Amino acid sequence: MATLTFPEAVPSPVDDCETLNAAFTGLGTDEKAIIRTLGHRNANQRKQIRDTYELLYDKYLADHLHSELSGDFGKAVVLWIYDAPERDARLANSSLKSMRKGVAELQVIVEIACVASPQYLLAVRQCYCFLFDCSLEEDIVSEVPLPVRKVLVSLVSSFRHDKEVVNSTVASEEAIKLHESIEAKKLDDDELIMVLSTRNVFQLRETFKFYRDSYGRSLDQDIADCGHGVLESLLRAVVLCIDSPLKHFSEVLRNSIAGMGTDEYSLTRVIISRAEIDLMNIREEYANAYGSNLDDDVAGDTSGDYKDFLITLLGANI
Repeated sequence: MATLTFPEAVPSPVDDCETLNAAFTGLGTDEKAIIRTLGHRNANQRKQIRDTYELLYDKYLADHLHSELSGDFGKAVVLWIYDAPERDARLANSSLKSMRKGVAELQVIVEIACVASPQYLLAVRQCYCFLFDCSLEEDIVSEVPLPVRKVLVSLVSSFRHDKEVVNSTVASEEAIKLHESIEAKKLDDDELIMVLSTRNVFQLRETFKFYRDSYGRSLDQDIADCGHGVLESLLRAVVLCIDSPLKHFSEVLRNSIAGMGTDEYSLTRVIISRAEIDLMNIREEYANAYGSNLDDDVAGDTSGDYKDFLITLLGANI
């Protein structure tokens, strides 16, 4: 369930463009007007605004926002204005080109491959080629070391069957194979990677259930016990993204704001990418898991226009 809210009477795209252009005009920028406008528009409405803005002012709205806004607020608004496949393609590219390639950066690729539909993954890959003149797989190969590279290439190259087809015999057999690989601490085993990257999500959930029933522990727990490196963390994210996306995203949010400092990249990514899908459900999962209110935690760990924008996407009427 989405958290995005809308005014009772949504202005026309022309009116919204005039509001945005006025926010850019004169001394300084009216950030509040930008939040009030873009923070309460869905993906289709934002596309109409983008197209209309270019017609009216002969400028790309994303470029104008980038030049007018700065810091984490600017990055968040620019990401919000893109269509979802373009946004994820850009996020994947920025993670691959970053100096640090830990789980916080690379798990966006896991999310693209394991949470959304096969058709959506294909759209992101096509968009990536168009934007960056190479494939997502090519950049993973050139930027990510083994064995993590092996996992990510397999995930993004697969086109999973997306119908609810389950074979219990296969599930029980593959649960055994997964357990054997984990007991041997061979997390880059070809069989393990094949199972996690190619089986449909319904089949994998059945396999995960057989694993729990057979060994008394969840697959993600046993992977975590193998170590705390990038490979272990990303494989655990694969399992959670398939078995319980709400748990995965609530964990990412918690980790982004817990402790010293804030992981703005992860915080921004999850709120923006899930605000129109299931952020309300993620908020409930967060409250159940951590006994804390997500809105309050985000507000307490951020400030200024960045805070106001994120809280707006969480459903506040700012």
